[in-house]
Amino acid sequence: MKVRDAPPQAYFIVSAVFHYLGPAFAVLLFARVDPVGVAWLRIASAGAIFAVWRRPWRALHGIGGATWRLLLALGVVLAVMNSCFYIAIDRLPLGTVAAIEFLPVIVLAAIGARTVRNGLALALAVPGVYLLTDVRLEGEPIGVAFAFANAGMFAVYIVLAHRVSRSRDLARIDGLAAAMLIATVVITPIGGWSAAPAFVDPVAIGAGIGVGVASSVIPYVFDQLAMARLSRATYSLMVSLLPATATVIGVLVLAQVPSAIELLGVALVVAAVAVHREPLAAGNDEESDRDVVARDPGDDERVEQLVVAEDGRRRIRPPQGVDHGARRVERASRKHEGGRTGS
Repeated sequence: MKVRDAPPQAYFIVSAVFHYLGPAFAVLLFARVDPVGVAWLRIASAGAIFAVWRRPWRALHGIGGATWRLLLALGVVLAVMNSCFYIAIDRLPLGTVAAIEFLPVIVLAAIGARTVRNGLALALAVPGVYLLTDVRLEGEPIGVAFAFANAGMFAVYIVLAHRVSRSRDLARIDGLAAAMLIATVVITPIGGWSAAPAFVDPVAIGAGIGVGVASSVIPYVFDQLAMARLSRATYSLMVSLLPATATVIGVLVLAQVPSAIELLGVALVVAAVAVHREPLAAGNDEESDRDVVARDPGDDERVEQLVVAEDGRRRIRPPQGVDHGARRVERASRKHEGGRTGS
């Protein structure tokens, strides 16, 4: 099975695992590089990898003004969000910052979860996240302020990244790559100078590249793959798994054995995801599955559109401007040739 054929939940699991492996690497850098310098290393290394891999500037020719504004907004959000996150975890416990980060995410899920089943899932997820992260607002006022700023940016990231993943002007990964290059430009005045000590420290440079790959390349790429096939409300609810992922990584990597309360939190979150169901034709989510353009990550051409009809059935509609008669002749020709080859 090809990677793009995997279920969106599998994409999310990969993203969730690396979401916390990246900060684990970043902690090793705080003794050598200032937090905003670590944020710069993360964004800049990821931007360089995306530039070599995708060369996103080739896909930017001819895109509309709305798409440009979307990419610029996502780039700014990526830069500010990562800067606020590292400043916050330098002053507050990671669990506190994570708890604050999930508050607007749960609100997004509540807005989209308008069925009884999804309401029950949300009712399970909220106390589960609370128990796992042990919400506390103790700490320095500056740290709390940056934690809330990071939370707001995280909620905006979900909205903007979801739109980029479904843009008809760009392939999913190309849009993310372009936004990461924009983020590199935006964050350079913020953290570029603070990252200077790393340039004479091979260990810091290597760790910075590892942080970029683990935190901004792998999880964001798999985020795009998941978001393209999940509604925004569904993705927001599944993000509640991140504290559970952090618990597992804590046991395996840091030998942090969870308490009974933390295990209860994991169970509640897992139950929430199990209960949750994504509505196929709800029509109450502006980012629903209607008229989503199906794209391969490396394909720059428009292909068929996945349409969800009123009866909830999914059908494939050819793109506009396609000669349907020619398509039928082409299919018949391929079938005939296949029959001759197999005889």
